[in-house]
Amino acid sequence: MIRLGRIDHVGLRVRDLDEAAARWCIQLGLVERPGGREAGRAYLSCNDEPYSLELIRGDEPGLDHYAFELHRGCSLDDARSHLESGAAPWRESEGCLYVEDPDGRTVQLMPHREPAAELDRRPQHARPSSTVRLGGPRRLGHVNCLTGDLEAGHRFYTEVLGMRLSDRLGEAGLWFHVNSDHHVMALVDVGYEHFHHLAFEVVDIGKMRDMLDHLARHGRWVSWGPTRHGIAGNIATYVRITEEPCHVELYCDMEQLADDHVPRTYPDDRYSSNTWGPLPPRSYFRFDQVAIDFERESWETRGRPLPPPGEPA
Repeated sequence: MIRLGRIDHVGLRVRDLDEAAARWCIQLGLVERPGGREAGRAYLSCNDEPYSLELIRGDEPGLDHYAFELHRGCSLDDARSHLESGAAPWRESEGCLYVEDPDGRTVQLMPHREPAAELDRRPQHARPSSTVRLGGPRRLGHVNCLTGDLEAGHRFYTEVLGMRLSDRLGEAGLWFHVNSDHHVMALVDVGYEHFHHLAFEVVDIGKMRDMLDHLARHGRWVSWGPTRHGIAGNIATYVRITEEPCHVELYCDMEQLADDHVPRTYPDDRYSSNTWGPLPPRSYFRFDQVAIDFERESWETRGRPLPPPGEPA
């Protein structure tokens, strides 16, 4: 038996650790925790959690791994026994288990950590602090990946990791949950694999507006949004990160699921993706330089078709 409790962090490889840590902190309002630099890492937090984003010095920037904490009712021994039963190949290192999903992405499984003190069990706004800064997101909420094999991903995340299916988008997408949040993980089938985005929850759309104004001053642009998703219901805006090729989603107002939630199948149409308006530009699903240039200059919405992958602009 295996059961996950929550998402813990995302690990990204970066070329220049000093530059990347400073950039993520000043642009997204994150705070660097002490330690890690001697091992070529930087640990960044949203609020008073140990960290939500792990930056790792590497030659090829991009996703290194994402990590989930086990549920309090599932020990590391329970998870190990589940994997040893043939669920998937795995390895163990420094008190954590590691598996790879069908697209080759590394998933870290961390043991459950009880709060250090009774005060730490309170809601975030009611925990006294002398170190938490004003300005950042509330927490890391979920990840989303592109895939070329949706059903293999379905089997892995439900059978190997014990996630539960929240909803389907026709034959194009799957959303998974581990607690009451509508999803902690999603897969979208575009015919190839890529880490698409990590998502930070903000308190409301007013906070989202403030963060987007701030990001725009730092040269960032919105790749899609603001939207109101039909699936999951969250208000979301996606910002392009060119250095570590992915997007950051800022979101609020996500649907909360009941314990007896029954998965739904939504039609693959505009309303399921965005009840407020348009689908994303096709550049939103790509990470090549041509797509990035088209998105930066809004060429698609100005009537210039995005060339197929591999073709010049």
